Amino acid sequence: MSVDDKAIQSDAFFKRSADKLDFGNWNVREKIALSCRILAREGHSETLAGQITVKNDDGSYYTTALAQAFDEIGPDTVIRINDDMDVLEGEGTPNPAVRFHFWVYRNRPDVRCIVHTHPPYVSTLAMTGRPLVVSHMDATPFHNDCAHLKEWPGLPIADQEGEIISAALGKKRCVLLANHGFLAATGSVEETLYLSVLIERAARNQLLAAAAYGEVKPVDDALAAESHDFLLKPSIVRASFAMFARRIERQGIAQAYAKP
Repeated sequence: MSVDDKAIQSDAFFKRSADKLDFGNWNVREKIALSCRILAREGHSETLAGQITVKNDDGSYYTTALAQAFDEIGPDTVIRINDDMDVLEGEGTPNPAVRFHFWVYRNRPDVRCIVHTHPPYVSTLAMTGRPLVVSHMDATPFHNDCAHLKEWPGLPIADQEGEIISAALGKKRCVLLANHGFLAATGSVEETLYLSVLIERAARNQLLAAAAYGEVKPVDDALAAESHDFLLKPSIVRASFAMFARRIERQGIAQAYAKP
């Protein structure tokens, strides 16, 4: 079966099946809180480093307050700020590194949500000077869609770092930041969170494969492109987000009923 035939077949499947998938029903603050807790569960919140922002239609931004761990975030702790970093709603102060997010939003009108963290495997890969290699099916959402900033520009709290990082990202969805971490920037909370989970797992698998066998070779370019487009279908993205979110909600229920 050709690539085009498989694409037609998969499109037909999703047209028949989309209404049977559970995409959840959360508002934007709830999605942010769930995303933070998902990232915490995945090991993205070991220190104060890391931010999530969502751009609103009025030009303001939702984010989380500095010194709050991702696993502490609830919908009521999400704050709203402007691009001068003034808090418009909520309590606390934004992470100063949010400033470099604004550069991405200015350069990319299609972006509505950004996640930046320093998870363990991404951070380790970022220390090697090597880019992310798409050598497994689960990493194909990053095929020709993950830039690589090869040199660390310093602490990302000033305009210079914002210019450098946004330029390195370009038109791609993600960027691996040397000696730092990663940034994912897409048009929805769901897609940005999805890629944030996948990139840490992709980095983990690449490092383990390199340790076991040496050189890690990419998969076939045409097949990777096909898989990239399939795994980034809105139905796949939204269903994946909902699956991760339900896991967090179940965890919360279990903790609520746990015996002291």
